[in-house]
Amino acid sequence: MNGVQIRSAERALSVGTWLIVSGAMLYSVLTVTPLMTAHTPAEWRWTAPILPLVVDAAVVIVVRLDSVLARLGGHGGRWPIALRWMTGGMTLALNVGDSALAGDLVGVAVHSVAPLLLIVTAETGLAYRRAITAAVAALKADERAERDARQQAVIDREERAARRERERREHEAGLAREQRDHEARLARERTEHEERVRREEREREEAREARERDEREHLARERERAEHQREQQRQERERREREAAQRREQQERDRAERERREQVQRAEQAERERAALLAAGPATEKLPEDRARQIVLAAYSAELPVRTAAELTGWSLGWVSTRYSELRQSPPEAARAA
Repeated sequence: MNGVQIRSAERALSVGTWLIVSGAMLYSVLTVTPLMTAHTPAEWRWTAPILPLVVDAAVVIVVRLDSVLARLGGHGGRWPIALRWMTGGMTLALNVGDSALAGDLVGVAVHSVAPLLLIVTAETGLAYRRAITAAVAALKADERAERDARQQAVIDREERAARRERERREHEAGLAREQRDHEARLARERTEHEERVRREEREREEAREARERDEREHLARERERAEHQREQQRQERERREREAAQRREQQERDRAERERREQVQRAEQAERERAALLAAGPATEKLPEDRARQIVLAAYSAELPVRTAAELTGWSLGWVSTRYSELRQSPPEAARAA
């Protein structure tokens, strides 16, 4: 049996079990509800279907959890068995209760079919699921053993190939080592010859460097004297440049101070002119445009309202508002110039 057949059998078992459970639950509700109605006070007869639904819900829980535990290969212990038989017994008692109280043996036999079928189906389904779980485990074990065997075969082939490759590399390494030894011997001989040539060349170079060193020392002494003279000239030049820079800085400071005093004087003059323009009071008639523009500029600089500026110039609020907008959009320097 393969995995497909096992899954098909498990699916058929699950579908059949739930069909039997659903049918038994429906039959139990229809059978037990009249019994509960007859033994319930009139004002509570609407609760008659609750008890069969609760008992059947317990049956559904038992069947569902037993299927899950069986699929996982687990065992719930004695309490699930007690619950399974207790719910089965309750379902059987409730289904045959009405016929038993009436002394109807045929009714007892007929109404016991569904509960007994439900009890036996639950036990049989549990046994089937455990058997299917064992079969699935065995099938997986066989597949795992076959997979391990294939993996081991692959590993053996890889080890043999690696051993052959290692032997080939060792042979090539031996040949390469012999070649390297031969080349190293030739290289040592060539190096010794080159070393002798370099030693002779070095001796000639040392003699030449000694002559050049004497010449460099003489030239260095000459350069030191020339450098000393240049240093003195450079210090004198820097001294003159510092004095000139100090004179320029003093002149700059003096010029800045003069400009600052002139700016203060111009600002004071402008403030006096603005105060004079604003102190003239409301105009009794429309002033000339040049004069009005000066008053508007003064009012704008003093942050006076548009209405006040209009009163001082005698011009309309719209014209003054336009001038204020132009001043707000113009740079400060241009506004002052205006």
